Amino acid sequence: MKQWISVFALALVFCSCEKAIDFKLDQTQPSLVVEATIENGQPPLVILSSSFAYFSTISADILANSFVHNAVITVSNGVKTHQLKEYFFTTAANLKVYYYSIDSANLASAFIGNFNTSYSMTIQVNGKSYTAQTSIPVLAKKIDSIWWKKAPDNPDTNKVVLVARATDPPGYGNYIRYFTRVNSDPYFPGLNSVFDDQIVDGKTYTLDVERGVNRNEDLDRENYSFFNRGDTITLKFTNIDKASYDFWRTMEYSYGSIGNPFSSPTKVLSNVSGALGYFGGYAAQYKTIIVPK
Repeated sequence: MKQWISVFALALVFCSCEKAIDFKLDQTQPSLVVEATIENGQPPLVILSSSFAYFSTISADILANSFVHNAVITVSNGVKTHQLKEYFFTTAANLKVYYYSIDSANLASAFIGNFNTSYSMTIQVNGKSYTAQTSIPVLAKKIDSIWWKKAPDNPDTNKVVLVARATDPPGYGNYIRYFTRVNSDPYFPGLNSVFDDQIVDGKTYTLDVERGVNRNEDLDRENYSFFNRGDTITLKFTNIDKASYDFWRTMEYSYGSIGNPFSSPTKVLSNVSGALGYFGGYAAQYKTIIVPK
């Protein structure tokens, strides 16, 4: 018996030992990050930046220095090919944001987005070349109407829910992404902004629309999805292709798993060869409603 107790005590000693493990992460070169979009009735818009190391400390100066300049970007709709020009604007926080769009001095080859049209893009920068393709689909899946209702089970009588009725055409493969705008604020995508039609194929259905979120701000989990009485709400409802859906589906899953030690690793599915990010086409529809005070 004493021998058994000694063995058990010895096992406890070994089990309670801890070993510090230091991970040495490989040093990697920054990757090109591409955020490129084209929407019906709008010119192409491209933002280029460099990726950060995983444990980088983010500051305004680092963000300002992350933009990639002097790239040669061409976009084609199959008929015209146009070289974009670099511009910038200054934010309220005095941060310069750089982007590429149509060259106002060369409008002969410029174009805007159209429904049911495919686009290709080539980026040449720092001795490397990157390519991507996207399409603006037909505006097949539509919002029929929107309205509001009082937020259920919420003691704040100022909170309301946006409700929409949508129609999905028969046949699988209709993908959407949505955004909301409140008053004069920018458009923000929903916390989960992309959906397919696996469940609603060929149906007219009603759904509650969560308010879009600014991921640069802390999220109020209790109230983030609600709007307020007196708000002017615009719903931007877009049809997208499969590649854009896959990018945002995996990106938003990655957002949701940050800080969760039990989550599975996620590979964000880019459609830009050799770079991070995406080139996405949007077939957009807008609906606006004013909620009375």
